[in-house]
Amino acid sequence: MGSSKPRAYGVVFEDTLGKKHVAYLKREKNNEIILSAGALGSPQLLMLSGIGPKDQLDALNIKIVLEQPFVGQDVADNPLNVLFIPSPIGVERSLVQVAGITPFGSYIEAIGGFNVIFVNLSDYQGYTPEEGGFIYEKTNGPLSKGNLTIVNRNASDNPSVTFNYFSEPEDLQKCVKGIETILKTVNSEAFSNYKLANMTTQDILDLNMKIPYNMNAHGNTSTSLEQHCKDTVRTIWHYHGGCNIGKVVDDEYKVLGVDSLRVVDGSTLLNSPGTNPQASLLMLGRYLYFDIQIIENKSLSDEFPSTITSFEKLLGNIFLPILQQNIY
Repeated sequence: MGSSKPRAYGVVFEDTLGKKHVAYLKREKNNEIILSAGALGSPQLLMLSGIGPKDQLDALNIKIVLEQPFVGQDVADNPLNVLFIPSPIGVERSLVQVAGITPFGSYIEAIGGFNVIFVNLSDYQGYTPEEGGFIYEKTNGPLSKGNLTIVNRNASDNPSVTFNYFSEPEDLQKCVKGIETILKTVNSEAFSNYKLANMTTQDILDLNMKIPYNMNAHGNTSTSLEQHCKDTVRTIWHYHGGCNIGKVVDDEYKVLGVDSLRVVDGSTLLNSPGTNPQASLLMLGRYLYFDIQIIENKSLSDEFPSTITSFEKLLGNIFLPILQQNIY
């Protein structure tokens, strides 16, 4: 309506049978599209819709709607490092129940009694996951950032992502201190009933170097905790970034330079705690729901009973925005 910015006006989506559909916004004020495809999906869909770095869009012959160099940048993942601790006795089967938050930014958690990393039993070097447990070290933040690029024009294909784990020294030192905390705990009197008496700290580290926590090639001996962190790092699937607030979206999560389009998911987060970010994302969705109701001058008390339903709709639809210059 007089704006020179491109405007999102509809979505293309595919049903469970693979049939494509097109849905359009009604021509009413405040109608908009909310993209919630996650930290990997939302940057990908923006680029496939013509919003992104020029070099990537040009390489795949995608018409540029808005040149936005920050889409897909500063993608991050909280590094996870695990130590399997064999036990002389069987341990209770359990998932994470408590997160130990250290003053230096490492989150310590434990899981016991089963093959939680889903490797072959032979990879445990003669030990069994039923008699032992896994102690996790997860780094908050992190400061290390990477990027996301699209590989083709098919929204169903995964993009290419590089997280650059531990590229920032501070992240690496958090991991080192976290591993030191785990080893100190394992060697304590309180833990003695669950640790093999003849197993040294070096034995624990070397055993875990032999367990395939990732697909990276490395030696079977731990030469330093710094190298141990790098060689055994794996994902905990806490991806974030790629549509960062202040660079891709504003403080109302509206895409900068585009009308009628918001991104509301983990791709907007600048950092993430060392534990599960799910609660943060739930609060984000709830906050935006109320924010939109206020903008539309609706009574919050009247809308409150339907908050959960509306929030599920808010985050449950993953669509490819259709953009058009000055549609109105």
